[in-house]
Amino acid sequence: MAIGKASAKAMKSKNSCCILGYSSSSPSPPPSPPRASASAVGPCRRKLRSRPSFAAGVIRRNARCLAALALLYLGGMVMCVGPFSSLVGLLLPPPGSVYRSHEIFHKLWPDIHADNSSAIELETLWTYKRRLKEQRPCLSTIVGQHFGLATGTEANETSGYLIVEANGGLNQQRSAICNAVAVAGILNAILVIPRFEFNGVWRDPSEFGDIYDEDHFIATLNGYVKVIRRLPEEVMERYGHNITNMPNIRVPAWATAKYYRREVFPVMKEQGVIRLAPFANRLSMNVPPHIQLLRCLANFRALRFSSTIAVLADKIVGRMKEKSSRTGGKYVSIHLRFEEDMVAFSCCVYDGGKTEKVELDMIRERGWKGKFKRKDRTIQPGLNRLEGKCPLTPLEVGMMLRGMGFDNTTSIYLASGKIYHAERVTLQGWQL
Repeated sequence: MAIGKASAKAMKSKNSCCILGYSSSSPSPPPSPPRASASAVGPCRRKLRSRPSFAAGVIRRNARCLAALALLYLGGMVMCVGPFSSLVGLLLPPPGSVYRSHEIFHKLWPDIHADNSSAIELETLWTYKRRLKEQRPCLSTIVGQHFGLATGTEANETSGYLIVEANGGLNQQRSAICNAVAVAGILNAILVIPRFEFNGVWRDPSEFGDIYDEDHFIATLNGYVKVIRRLPEEVMERYGHNITNMPNIRVPAWATAKYYRREVFPVMKEQGVIRLAPFANRLSMNVPPHIQLLRCLANFRALRFSSTIAVLADKIVGRMKEKSSRTGGKYVSIHLRFEEDMVAFSCCVYDGGKTEKVELDMIRERGWKGKFKRKDRTIQPGLNRLEGKCPLTPLEVGMMLRGMGFDNTTSIYLASGKIYHAERVTLQGWQL
């Protein structure tokens, strides 16, 4: 019995030695520890028994921390996935949002050049005849009863004189003239032959009579809208013979007929004469039928080119037919709208790099005075290109014609102003 107790004590001592660092594989037994008192042994045992509970507490606390970290990680992923996706989108622009036509040209040029050696049947390109739509006459509405604000005996009284300044290119000027006739009908006003604003890009000093037949314009609109060539002398004297001294009303874009009656008509009745400048797109497309009739009359009947332009046009057409004998007098006409003002206004990016950006920013500021720097205006060149709002370069026009089957011997009448960076953008186009 004494021997068993001694063995048990020895085993306990041996375990304690292992904890203290002695190896149980030692060939000689470890020295016997000094006999410890009960008070000394108790705390040691309590410490040994408390170690598992302490470790479990640490694990429980760490588990809570790990769970919190996991939740934070998931929340961060949810919050950051949007901006991260946007960042990836910025780094990788969508197909078609970047100008790469010059790169495509270099890739396809060997095949395009090889096609020159083989005969291309151009006859089939000219045989297709588009079925012309039947041109309907303008509505034959009796419009005299609808025009103006006055009725009865006041119907023949005009409210004053209307001066309109048309800006932009030829097509914008034509649209402004048609709208001016319609607005004169809305206000029951006498229309002064529209003035053309001098364009800093085109630098064309032409006036209405240089492009259109004034006599025909006035005679055609007689009975619908009264048109005069210039203001009476007494009106000019009142404003010091300076039209800029006359009251100018800035009308919002696409203004309705009701807006003109409510906002513009009272001023005209009071002043007797008003200016509308600028006048690009200043009348809604949705107007009453009797107002739309005036647009129709101005566009399809009243506007006719002057004799000088008509003679020049006939001469150019004859020359183009003569130079196009290979295709039986047939040729292609292209309005290549790639002047610097159009390129700048489109806010599109091409292959000119930083130099192009700085240059176009300066053109926009010079031509539109901060319009493109307003806080409410966002410029998105990539989106503009995806939506087809970027002017075609000469290279892109050439590639399009070549894809249709026209070779580089096709006669082309090119209508254009000074092409933006012509020396850089036209070289490859002429190769096609």
